[in-house]
Amino acid sequence: MKFTTLFAATAIVGTLGFATAAQAECGEVTITEMNWASSAVVTQVSKFLMEQGYGCEVTTVPSSTVPSIASVAETGKPDIVTELWLNGAPAYKPLEEAGKIKTVGNVLSDGGVEGWWIPQSVVDEHPELTTLDGLLANPDLVGGRFHQCPDGWGCKNINGNLAKALDLEGKGFEVFQHGSGETMATSIAAAFENDEPWLGYYWAPTSVLGKYPMALVDLGEHKPDIHACNATPECETPGVSSYPVAPVVTAVTTDFAERQPDIEELMSKVSFTNKQMGEVLAWQDANSASPEEAAVYFLTTYKDVWPNWINDDAKEKLSALLQ
Repeated sequence: MKFTTLFAATAIVGTLGFATAAQAECGEVTITEMNWASSAVVTQVSKFLMEQGYGCEVTTVPSSTVPSIASVAETGKPDIVTELWLNGAPAYKPLEEAGKIKTVGNVLSDGGVEGWWIPQSVVDEHPELTTLDGLLANPDLVGGRFHQCPDGWGCKNINGNLAKALDLEGKGFEVFQHGSGETMATSIAAAFENDEPWLGYYWAPTSVLGKYPMALVDLGEHKPDIHACNATPECETPGVSSYPVAPVVTAVTTDFAERQPDIEELMSKVSFTNKQMGEVLAWQDANSASPEEAAVYFLTTYKDVWPNWINDDAKEKLSALLQ
């Protein structure tokens, strides 16, 4: 049965009667909502806690890795950038060193797992495909296609440079760029439903890798310098390097941190394990639920987790959800 929407939870907390003064104290907050599922859940959970626990007026800003960092650099907005995968954001460190933005917490406490994946059923028949030599020698066994990230995703640059270094197209692979994260997920689902091969980039935690058994291709040793070059579109010397476990953070502008120390503290504590997020995303997928509904599912299922993120005043305001 589909879960109660966020509006139902809002109605519960609304009966507590928030003071206008509390809203004035917090004021307006802008936060990214990146264009993939786990980020949307993070944003909606954070938005709910900020609005209902701290009296903020929150605006979500649809974005992705590269545009969000460019926006902070150029305009100082949005105030909060969350689920930022640092491995795909080479412009972040210079921005941090310039004092415009600061890391406040690891929003995925385990880090993110990135790489190239093949259905486990295909690997069971052809185990050599998890090695680069075996993969490059057998494009037909994986459908002759590499599924690439959409524009705006940091992984697009990395995969593009890996494809150049490995000469994927010269070895018989089509590099197919998806228009959105949704079409990438759909292509994996279709491959499993039709018992077909698939090769491409994906990451965890996601409902897709929670639902469909996939094997990781061994891209060899992680080489930080090569990976850093691959992450930039102007890399002149693409090379082969595996993805490291990715730090996945929440960052705030330094101006916002000075203006809103309570919200900075909140966002420093908003953190999900990969298991927690994978479970929420699997529930969302199974119930065709919205990010708002998935946020309510998290808030009502993990009552032993999120209360540790908020201060005493917010706990009092959100007491109806803690019963």
